[in-house]
Amino acid sequence: MSQCSSNGQFDHLVKNHPCFNESAHNKFGRIHLPVSPMCNIQCRFCKRGFNKLENRPGVSRQLLKPERAVEILDKALELCPEITVVGIAGPGDTLATDHALETFELVHARYPQLIKCLSTNGLLLREKAERIVRAGVQTLTVTVNAVKPDILAKICAYIVYNGQYQTGEDAARWLIMAQLSGITKLAKLGVVVKVNTVLIPGINDHHVEEVAQVTASMGASVINIIPLIPQNEFEGYPAPNCDELQVVREAAERHLTVFRHCRQCRADACGIPGQNLDFAAELYDQPLTTFSHG
Repeated sequence: MSQCSSNGQFDHLVKNHPCFNESAHNKFGRIHLPVSPMCNIQCRFCKRGFNKLENRPGVSRQLLKPERAVEILDKALELCPEITVVGIAGPGDTLATDHALETFELVHARYPQLIKCLSTNGLLLREKAERIVRAGVQTLTVTVNAVKPDILAKICAYIVYNGQYQTGEDAARWLIMAQLSGITKLAKLGVVVKVNTVLIPGINDHHVEEVAQVTASMGASVINIIPLIPQNEFEGYPAPNCDELQVVREAAERHLTVFRHCRQCRADACGIPGQNLDFAAELYDQPLTTFSHG
């Protein structure tokens, strides 16, 4: 597959989204607004933090309050008029608190023409679906690393749902159910869904095609298979090489369009990803800060 499997319904979104469309990757910009402080699951490869140096998901210079995020967006659009997408991808999960949806509501009121893109682990996706759409979100990324509980239990250490801490295959089973039902609901509501899958050699490399097949049947349009960054509990694991990535991508492409140009961006990235233009340093001139998530 070379085109997003939307039959033209979502072409106006996909053609201007540098994280969904390879031809847009070098033309259009995106900004990630780091407003989400908490996460409700713990993946064994995930290590969140605040710094100015690491170029990976889960890190940012600051946490922004929703109102401040809109001010940062105003400044970003002056620096980079090519921005077509406002995304929120952390540094925690976007649905674990209300900060992301509050931010999208403010952004949508001010900039209705911009594409709003939310990234989530999907644990609360189904129950927050209607508010997500009302907030103007048109594109969605859900990280789905396995659709079998025995595999996901090796990747996800625990989840916290309604204040209950769950581990093992029970937690994995609940997370998979939440992700798939959420993808189905958001797709039916007209949101373009991309799946992110972290490729972990020896754990889910033989399983990614099934992830693509199952999520496609639930309404996903695109899959982005990204290499493991060895850290946290997976610090000693090898990152997949180019050949391993290629084999898995070709298998997944039997079911979904595969996006191949992901930069594994920070939670505060800003600019045109395909041109390596990033204006984040000019947006955040204050010291590293956080805010109380209450």
